[in-house]
Amino acid sequence: MCGIVGLHLKDETAHQPLGTHLAAMLDCMTTRGPDSAGIALYGAPPHTGGQRYSLRLPDEADAAEVARRAAAVLGAEVTVESTRPDGAVLVADGAADAVSAAILEAEADTVVVGYGHAIEIFKDVGSPREICERYGIAGRSAYQGVGHTRMATESAVTTDGSHPFSPAADLALVHNGSFSNYRTVRRKLEREGVRCVTDNDSEVCAQFIAWHMSRGADLEDALRMVLKELDGFYTLLVATADEFAVLRDSFACKPAVLAETDTYVAFGSEFHALASLPGIGSARVFEPMPEEIHVWRRGGCV
Repeated sequence: MCGIVGLHLKDETAHQPLGTHLAAMLDCMTTRGPDSAGIALYGAPPHTGGQRYSLRLPDEADAAEVARRAAAVLGAEVTVESTRPDGAVLVADGAADAVSAAILEAEADTVVVGYGHAIEIFKDVGSPREICERYGIAGRSAYQGVGHTRMATESAVTTDGSHPFSPAADLALVHNGSFSNYRTVRRKLEREGVRCVTDNDSEVCAQFIAWHMSRGADLEDALRMVLKELDGFYTLLVATADEFAVLRDSFACKPAVLAETDTYVAFGSEFHALASLPGIGSARVFEPMPEEIHVWRRGGCV
């Protein structure tokens, strides 16, 4: 049992800072998963250009020194956008594989949690409230965010095993449920050269979506392939830099509720996570049906 929340702003100037609402929503989901939690926030790209890399660094590592060594390996500028309790956010231009390799060569024990032009990811072990306070989520402005609080069932309680999973630029997946055939799907992905980092079934789904999108599928098509090839009981919330999508399996036994107003779309595993949102009293509130795919894009609904 896990808890999922998400908020997508149609009016990106309204309801800021978005992190205030997302942190409160995630706190409401604590009883659904007190083991670990994570948040992906989407905001303006770095003013220097390039992509931002959310890093978990060893305790003794210095972010500025890691950036300097990575720049020397890469042969291009790498800057520190911010530091945070688990590490730092670095910004660099160039191919993501090359930048990630340079960062790992600069500091071998670094974990690249996620990367992209818009996304920043925070993941840690502990309660949602503790994690949101530790990383200052309530003060963060963004145009979109997703969050997850986990009750581990199929794998260990670790930061690596917490959600969101982000195997491609600006992609974030949070999941409530379980996949029964994820090992089979994982083996298929491995034959295509896709390597999973954890034993988590949710990561397999995220990698599966990323792989299909890398081959030209849009997000909605990739989610249709999830319905076709992944068995289990699940609710998914998946975001990209421009999209916010919800999918439930054919049984729809994992709870899910959506609320839509003129200024936002909100998702929660339970309604009480949405109850304090502005204008919720006049929102269109509904439960997504089995195998329905709902996608909102910046600028309108698909």
